Amino acid sequence: MLTIGELASYAGVTVRAVRHYHAKGLLPEPERDHSGYRRYDAGAVVELIRIRTLAEAGVPLARVRELLQAGGEEFAAAVADIDRRLRAEIRQRQRHRERIARLAAGDSLALPPEVVGYLDRLRALGIDEPIVRAERDGWILLAARSPERVPEWIARKREQLADPRLLDFYRVLGQALERTDDPRLVELADELAVYFTRMADERGEDYVDDIDIEAPLVRLMDALAFDTVPPGRRLIELLRERGWTGWTKLERVAPPQASDNGP
Repeated sequence: MLTIGELASYAGVTVRAVRHYHAKGLLPEPERDHSGYRRYDAGAVVELIRIRTLAEAGVPLARVRELLQAGGEEFAAAVADIDRRLRAEIRQRQRHRERIARLAAGDSLALPPEVVGYLDRLRALGIDEPIVRAERDGWILLAARSPERVPEWIARKREQLADPRLLDFYRVLGQALERTDDPRLVELADELAVYFTRMADERGEDYVDDIDIEAPLVRLMDALAFDTVPPGRRLIELLRERGWTGWTKLERVAPPQASDNGP
């Protein structure tokens, strides 16, 4: 006959666990002997090992009691069901591990591969990292909102990126990152307005304004971009004076009329 400590040792659990299983009604408590100690037999060891095995497999204790009382076929079916559940949990944990690995990879955490490739292309072309980050944050929102349209949008972006003039615009903006009053922003606004107008006349305004998303999301994406690239806000103000506006959603607008202070 075994003491509670010996029982726990043979079954590979703690004495506290044995008492917990007693309290839950999973392991019967034997009567105390004449010395006041509870004594356990070999059957208790076997039963405790079964309880421990099921509990370690993640079976809720309420279900453990049910399984311990089940017949052979019912027990085998229940174990098979537990095995299926555990396999599903393993697959889920594997997906979690993959997401953690992607987290270490940076851009690929929340972006589809084609967008990651586009951002890598920007970096390879020497575009300043703050501008790349502004692009990345916008794409994260776009990919979450309209994932089915990402291939279409990214194809358009890649096509535009082949124009050396657009690369020059990116580079000038990068050079002006430290100052929102950089005079180069005025020159850039002039050049961009001409570029956008020519592109709209040649390809149609739908080609220029191809991001048909709701206004609140546009404002959110613009705010993210301006937080990362502060000169962008000033650039958009300058563009509006030249008939265009918008960072995320580019639109043609009527330029403000000069005030007439004459007689």
